[in-house]
Amino acid sequence: MNTDLEEQEDELLALQSIFDSDEFVRDESKSAGEIRVSVELPADFNVVLKEGDSLRQYEISFLPPLLLTFDLPQDYPSSSPPSFTLTCSWLTHPQLHALGVQLTDLYLATGGAVVLFSWVQFLREDALKFLDIHSLLELPSDEHNTQLCDQDKDNATLSEPNNNEHTPASEPTDEQHCDVSDPCEPHLLGPSWQVQENPSASDGSSTDSQGVLTLDSHHQTQTRDSSPNKHQTSDLSITPSQALMSQILIYNASQKQKLFTTTLFDCGVCFMSWLGSECVQLFQCGHIFCKACLGEFCKVQIKEGNVRGVTCPQADCGGTPTPAQVRSLVGEELFSRYDRLLLQSTLDHMADVTYCPRNSCGSAVIVDKSSTAAMCSVCSFAFCVKCRKTYHGAQDCHTMKTEKEEIIPQQGYASLPKSKEGLKIVWDDYSNGSKERKRLLEGRYGRDIMRGTVDIWLSDNWITDNCKHCPHCFCKIQKISGCNVMTCTRCDQQFCWSCLTRPKDWKSHFQNSDCIQFPM
Repeated sequence: MNTDLEEQEDELLALQSIFDSDEFVRDESKSAGEIRVSVELPADFNVVLKEGDSLRQYEISFLPPLLLTFDLPQDYPSSSPPSFTLTCSWLTHPQLHALGVQLTDLYLATGGAVVLFSWVQFLREDALKFLDIHSLLELPSDEHNTQLCDQDKDNATLSEPNNNEHTPASEPTDEQHCDVSDPCEPHLLGPSWQVQENPSASDGSSTDSQGVLTLDSHHQTQTRDSSPNKHQTSDLSITPSQALMSQILIYNASQKQKLFTTTLFDCGVCFMSWLGSECVQLFQCGHIFCKACLGEFCKVQIKEGNVRGVTCPQADCGGTPTPAQVRSLVGEELFSRYDRLLLQSTLDHMADVTYCPRNSCGSAVIVDKSSTAAMCSVCSFAFCVKCRKTYHGAQDCHTMKTEKEEIIPQQGYASLPKSKEGLKIVWDDYSNGSKERKRLLEGRYGRDIMRGTVDIWLSDNWITDNCKHCPHCFCKIQKISGCNVMTCTRCDQQFCWSCLTRPKDWKSHFQNSDCIQFPM
C-alpha cells in the first residue's frame, strides 16, 4: 500500500470517528463517501422570500445541510484533489460554483495534504461569510428561477466545445464536479445539474475565456426530465420557491426539537433539572415544565371541571398548552372530558348561543339578537330565550306566567290554594311535615302534585320574581348584594342592574340617569 492510499484510509477513519452516521457515510467499496454539512448561523438569522409585492420573512436557527459527495483518486492527496459534488437547495447556481472553486483553492493551499476535514470546517463556519450572507438569506423567486433556467438552456444550446482551452498549471488536471441544485427543483437533495470545473473536450461541455460554466444540451435534457412536471406543481397549488421555504421551515422545526430533547431544563414547578425529552414547552409563553408536573396540574383542573384553568402554571401567565399537548399529558379518557367541557365553556361565553330548555335535549342553539324566538335544530322545539318556555309570540313573558298561575288539580283530588302565599304554606307544611302528614296531604291534593308540580311551580315563580336576564346573553342572574354594576358569570359582560343597559362610561351613567350605583 503506497503512502497516498494510507493517508486516504487514515483520513476516512478519522472522519468516521468525528462525525455521526447521519453526517458521514463511507462507501466501503472504494475511497468515497458523502458528508452532510450544517452551516453555522448567526443569531437573528432570517430567510426571506419575495413574491411580487408580498414578503415572507422567518427567523431560522437551522438550514438544511449541504451535501458534499467525494471520490478520492489514487494519487490523492499528493497530486490530485478529491473529485467532488456539492449539492444544496437554498443556494443559487453561481453561489455553489463559487464554493466549489474555493474548495479547490483550499486544496492547492495545503501543498498536497489531506483536505476533507478542512473543507467541512470551511463549509460549516465560513461558507456564508464567503458568499457575503450575514443575517439575511433571500431565496430566489420563481420568476428568477425561470429566467435562470432559460438562460442555462440557451447556454447549453449555443455553447460549443472548445478543445483549445488550456488548464492553468497551478490547477489540478483531474476533473472536479460541482453538483449544483436545479433552481427549478424544490427538493432538498433532488435532481441536480452537474457543472465541470475543468471540462475536457470529450464530454461536450466548455468554458469560455471569461470562465463561464456551460452545459451540453444532452445533459440539460436529462435534468429536465428528472424534475417534477408543471402539472404536478399546478395541482398542488404551490410554487417551487414556496415548497423550498416550507422545507426549510420544517427542517428548522425538526432540528430545534432535536436540540430541545437533548438539553437540560429546570422545571418551573418542581425546580428539578430534566432533559427536554421529559419536558413540555408551551408555545404561547415559552415556559418549560416536566411532563409529570404539568400532567398532574392539568389532570386536577380537568377532574374539577375547570377547563379554563388548564393554563401555564407560571404565576400571572396566560399561556395554554395545545390540545395535542393536553392529550399526551392526561390520556384519552380525561382528554375526552376536557374536549367536551372546553366546547361547553366556549359556547357558554358566546353571546349568540343558548341551550334548548328541554331536559331531554339541551342542545346548543344559535339565537338572533333581534328576536326573542329560538328553535332547536335537534328536537325542533321553539322557545322564548328570555323565559325559556314555549314561544309565546309578542306577549310579555310576565303575562304568560300570570295566565298559567293556576295549577290544574288531578282528577278526584282537591284544588290547591290560588295565591302564592297559600301555596307556599301548603308546601312548607308538606316538606317539613312527618310521614303521616305527607301521606295526608298527598291523599288530599295528589301525590304527583305534591312531589313535583308544586316545587317546580314555586321555583319558577321565585326565579321570575328574584332574577333578571343578562342583556347580553339572556342568562338569568340573581343580585345578592353590592352595587348595581353587575358582571354576568356566563358571558363576562357588565351591565346596570337597575336599567339593564351596558354603558361605556359608568360615571356618566350614574350621574345622568335615575340609576344609582349603591342602592340603599
